[in-house]
Amino acid sequence: MSVVVVSGTGTDVGKTIATAAVAAAAVAQGRTVAVVKPAQTGLAPGEPGDVDVVHALVPAVHTAELYRYPEPLAPDTAARRAGMAAPDLAVVAAAVQKLAQTHDLVLVEGAGGLLVRLDGAGNTLADLAALLGPDVPVLVVAAAGLGTLNAAALTAEALAARDLRCLGVLVGSWPREPDLAERCNVDDLPVAAGAPLLGLLPEGSGGLHPAAFAELARAALVPELGGTWRRDRG
Repeated sequence: MSVVVVSGTGTDVGKTIATAAVAAAAVAQGRTVAVVKPAQTGLAPGEPGDVDVVHALVPAVHTAELYRYPEPLAPDTAARRAGMAAPDLAVVAAAVQKLAQTHDLVLVEGAGGLLVRLDGAGNTLADLAALLGPDVPVLVVAAAGLGTLNAAALTAEALAARDLRCLGVLVGSWPREPDLAERCNVDDLPVAAGAPLLGLLPEGSGGLHPAAFAELARAALVPELGGTWRRDRG
């Protein structure tokens, strides 16, 4: 894989930290990594965004933010309200493909869920993934608790309807003391999504220093993502 699209099942599921963890594990393997944020919303010019969070945790990555809007809304709505141009999927795809020529791995982090509107034509992150090519998989980042099975299943259905491959599901914020539903979801999430569970990232991971974060990423991710985590070990 040279390009992976990272989508959440919704907002605030730990997508940025998950992106950073996958990047950290790849860097630890000696791979060159770029992280692209097609559209950042809810921040004024100069404020640190998601790519800045990733870079703080994984200094070796190259980061690129392509469009930014001040209000915390879907990119299409935020662009329209600000009187700014909406993200151009062709521009985004060209930037990603250019980075893929010089990096071993390019991670494309979406805004919210898979079908959040990016522009007035109704294009979404799913459309961007399709534009990037049939071999580009989508990594789904999900919440740990109640409601996550439905959200994961809906996301998986949307991917399948568009002939997009789901790489797997990654829990973006695993609680220190998981409740019954969260413990059951470790087994049920891969069933709901029809795709493997790729790891559990502990809550609070984003507050670590880079070296500690790299070690945590390795312990929290499956070997396919450069880690050592296995479901049968918890």
